[in-house]
Amino acid sequence: MGVSRRGFMKLTGSSVLLASLGVNLDPAKAYARDLRIKNAKQTTTICPYCSVGCGIMVYAENGKVINTEGDPDHPISEGTLCSKGASVYQLPNNETRVKKPLYREPGATAWKEVEWDWALDRIAKLVKESRDKNFKPFSTVKVKETQPDGSVIEVEKEVPVNRLESIAHVGSAALDNEECYLLQKLVRSWGLVYVEHQARI
Repeated sequence: MGVSRRGFMKLTGSSVLLASLGVNLDPAKAYARDLRIKNAKQTTTICPYCSVGCGIMVYAENGKVINTEGDPDHPISEGTLCSKGASVYQLPNNETRVKKPLYREPGATAWKEVEWDWALDRIAKLVKESRDKNFKPFSTVKVKETQPDGSVIEVEKEVPVNRLESIAHVGSAALDNEECYLLQKLVRSWGLVYVEHQARI
């Protein structure tokens, strides 16, 4: 339906006029709103995209998400969503969504689907190999030392660092505090020093 700017103003003016004459449009608005979600089960959740934590109401029918919208009772977002949060409906309802891990062999030009168990085992194996090969328990640094005669000279010393510089970790804003804490403990126990977060990139 194409509505010109002038037509839109007329429609808006008509609605305001009807409302001012005492015509209550709330039942019509409620009926129009309830048509799609009349028999759906409502669940509240948190948007998975960034660390703001906006509230989303999810409506599901027969196990399928049929509508998502901002939660007006949520203390942070009060019913508003950004463009990413408004598109969260497409997460479960997107035919092109990747549902299995993809793997591209070294030298290959195409990706292939693999099972989760295989992918996780491969990641664990590569992390262990990289850590065993590149872990640095000590690092040599130059420090200034004062000699008994008062002179200052620069000497090299080995200091313990226990770090791994060949692997980096990028966190996700979709994680809660407890998951972030556990991931930090895990990657720091490996010796990682390059730990970042996707919201900063």
